[in-house]
Amino acid sequence: MDDKIFYITIFISLLIAVIIVFFVVSIISYHRRYIRLQRERIMAEITILENERKRIAADLHDSMGPLLSTIKLNIHSISVADERDNMIIAKSSGYIDEVIRGLRQISHNLLPATLERKGLTEALREFIRQLSDKQPLEIKFHTSGQINIPPEKEIHIFRIIQEITHNTLKHAKATQLQIVLTRENGFYLVLIKENGTGFDVKKARAESSGLGMKSLAIRTDILRASLSIDSVPGQGTNYFVKIPAG
Repeated sequence: MDDKIFYITIFISLLIAVIIVFFVVSIISYHRRYIRLQRERIMAEITILENERKRIAADLHDSMGPLLSTIKLNIHSISVADERDNMIIAKSSGYIDEVIRGLRQISHNLLPATLERKGLTEALREFIRQLSDKQPLEIKFHTSGQINIPPEKEIHIFRIIQEITHNTLKHAKATQLQIVLTRENGFYLVLIKENGTGFDVKKARAESSGLGMKSLAIRTDILRASLSIDSVPGQGTNYFVKIPAG
């Protein structure tokens, strides 16, 4: 009788263990599937976003720009005798020039044409030149030779560097920013160093309600990359992104 109770106890214990293992495995499998689906959804959303940016940038550059230039030519073709009317035409022409410059800037911010034509390195140099003309921040960019990054990776790397640079301008109160882009041992490496006020990284990740930190996380995840942020309040911040080249 004791042996029977013992075997029944063992059987029930094994059955419970199997059920527990089954549920644990199911939960882990569901969690992995959920993460995979979330990643695929985010990648699809980012792809749609970049395609829309590309379309809008092309429309602004190829349609609105030439249209406004034509309007400007038509205005200047009007012959008027009144000096006040000539002044109004001149002012209107100046306003149109401002709108054209604004559209070009918006188009460039949406998608730099240089990125598609000449690649990431030249697009970053152009991005830095434009910022340096308007901001007191000293930006230095270093790269080594031909890195040959695939276009589908270039756009995300550009957005990561763009986001970090804008965050530095907006929050860090930095006077110097260094950007290094290179390739070593099968990885593309991005190092960004600034001498700003620094911040508590864990706290910023936990409390961030904006798109800055989330955007960095999503982009690095899409690239299957790792992002390290080393910052101490009052001592600046270092960003290190390691992206598989394969």
